[in-house]
Amino acid sequence: MATFKPLSPLFGVETFDVDLSQPLSDATFKELEQAFYANQVLALRNQRLTATQFLAFARRFGPPQPHVIDQFHHPDDANILILSNVKVAGQPTGLQDAGSYFHTDYSYLQVPARATTLYSRVVPQVGGDTLFANQQAAYDDLPDAMKKRIDPLMAVHQYGNRHDVNESSRTAASVLSAEQKAKMPVITHRIARPHPVTGRKSLYAVSGSSFGIVGMPDDEARSLLDELAAHSTQAGYQLSFKYGVGDIVVWDNAALLHSATLIDPNDARTLWRVTVLEESRDAVAPAVLASTYAM
Repeated sequence: MATFKPLSPLFGVETFDVDLSQPLSDATFKELEQAFYANQVLALRNQRLTATQFLAFARRFGPPQPHVIDQFHHPDDANILILSNVKVAGQPTGLQDAGSYFHTDYSYLQVPARATTLYSRVVPQVGGDTLFANQQAAYDDLPDAMKKRIDPLMAVHQYGNRHDVNESSRTAASVLSAEQKAKMPVITHRIARPHPVTGRKSLYAVSGSSFGIVGMPDDEARSLLDELAAHSTQAGYQLSFKYGVGDIVVWDNAALLHSATLIDPNDARTLWRVTVLEESRDAVAPAVLASTYAM
């Protein structure tokens, strides 16, 4: 059995006991899955994996969805996105400065992301942490009046960062080509969203791709979203995750916001990323599943 150590008092765990280069039994994966849903962030330290092995592990959580920025797909498999500031012969080898603002992966898709997995290949000398903000705890702490106000509301989502739309900025959403932009829909998700597996309600993507609220004037909608974002990203809800070489982190997009942190562009950093989608079958009987994943 794996031993899990807390990453913070509120959420997140890590383990040094699992070698993902070896066959992963159903029993061991179930143990990891339970830790993941109970703690929202799961870190598996000191891994040495091929692209195929990394993708195989990520697939255990759900079906992978290639990122719209296809020029940085891994050459071995398009489901892996390369995040890197390393250049070869003056050309970028990966997506740089991606997601340097609080957001939820793929919240701009109709079927949103269940989990994101990052595999740390090259670690910078300084910084490079990922910040996580617990949206379940943030929702729980809202006044009852605010919970009642937002419960019926649907946010309007599209690819981008509501707080920075200047495409030349390092904290804007990664720039898309015209062809890539044409693939991005405008969709809606509940602001107070029950978790599709555990049933626990949380704030969903109130920072990042949420640009409005159905049936609400733009200024009023953005004011409310900004208020919720400010509340839900307070330091007390945050976890700062520091990478070592070979570390894998898996996080629950239905329960968290996250943000990359900017580093010196000349301080080499490379990660591989796989994001997997939710599956409709997991929305069945959430109350039963909630008891299964309680820790």
